[in-house]
Amino acid sequence: MTVVLGIETSCDETGVGIVADGVLLGDALATSMDEHARFGGVVPEIAARAHLHAITPMVEHALGQAGIGFADIGAVAATAGPGLATAVQVGLAAGKAYALSLGIPLYGVHHLAGHAAVDTLEHGPLPARCVALIVSGGHTSLLLIGDLARDPVVHLGDTVDDAAGEAFDKVARLLGLPYPGGPVIDRVARDGDPTAIAFPRPMTGPQDAPYRFSFSGLKTAVARWVEHHRDQPLPVADVAASFQEAVADTLTRKALAACRDHQADTLLLVGGVAANSRVRALAEQRCSAAGIHLRVPSPRLCTDNGAMIAAVGDLLVRADISPDRLDLGSDPSAVLRGALLHGTR
Repeated sequence: MTVVLGIETSCDETGVGIVADGVLLGDALATSMDEHARFGGVVPEIAARAHLHAITPMVEHALGQAGIGFADIGAVAATAGPGLATAVQVGLAAGKAYALSLGIPLYGVHHLAGHAAVDTLEHGPLPARCVALIVSGGHTSLLLIGDLARDPVVHLGDTVDDAAGEAFDKVARLLGLPYPGGPVIDRVARDGDPTAIAFPRPMTGPQDAPYRFSFSGLKTAVARWVEHHRDQPLPVADVAASFQEAVADTLTRKALAACRDHQADTLLLVGGVAANSRVRALAEQRCSAAGIHLRVPSPRLCTDNGAMIAAVGDLLVRADISPDRLDLGSDPSAVLRGALLHGTR
C-alpha cells in the first residue's frame, strides 16, 4: 500500500490530502478568500503569496491528522494545471521538492480530474462508465468518464463563456451581496421565490448544442432586470432564488440528457457549485425520476481541496501508471484529457 501526499494550489485554497488505497487518512485546508473579498475576486499574486505561507503548515497538519511522518509517504501528487499560473507553480514546486527530498515519485495531475476522483473517497470506485458534470467557479463541463487513471476523458460539452460559479459571483455583486457569491446566494435564496422571475435557461433551445453551457447571457438578464427595477425596493431573495433556479435547471437538464443519450446510468456531480443546495436537490429529484444513480461528494469535498489531488495520485499509483519527471512544467490552461496533466499514457 502506497501513501500518497496530494497538494492543491490552483486558486485561493491551499489544500493538502493524504490518501492510501482509496481511504482519506488526513487533510488540511487554508484559504486566502478573505484577502480577496475587497477586490471582488481572486488576485493571483495575493493567492500565490498565501500559498507560500500556508503550504508547509498544511502539510504538517495533514501528516499529524493522519498520524504518520514523511518517511511513510510513498508518492506525491500535485496540481499542475489548470489554474492561476503563479498559484499552481507554488504547489507544483512544493510537490517536486517533497518528491526529490524523499526520493519518491511525482505525479503532476489535472485539477478537474481531482474533482472527479474525490468522490471515490466517500462512495468507492467509479463505475466503468459514467457522465460527470463538473461545475465550479472556472469550469462547467459535461464529460464521459471510464477508468479515470487509464482512459481518456471525453468532453461532451463545455461552457462557451462564463462558468456557473463565475455567474454566481457576478450576480451577487449586482445584488450587493459579498464575495464569494455562490454560498451567499444559496443562503439568501432560501427566503425567495424561485418562480418569481422567469429568467432564461441558456442554450436549451432545439437548435442549441445539447451539452454546451453559457451563463453570460443569464447574468446579463439579471443585470437588466435589476436595472429596470432600480426605482423600486429590490427583492434580493426573489432575484437570487430565480437566478439560482435557472442555473440548477439548466445544469441538471443537460446532465440528464447526456446520461440518456450515452446510456450512462450514473451521474457524477462535482465541483464547487455541486455544494449548492438547490443544484443538489434538483439533480437528486431528476435522477431519481429517470432511474439514474447520482453520486455527489459531501459539500466540503466539492470545493477545492488536497484530498481530491491525493485521490487522483492514489488511482494512478494503484493503476501502475508511470510517474512524471521532476522537470514537469505547469499548464495554467490545460484541457482535461486524463488524470495526468498531459493525458493518459
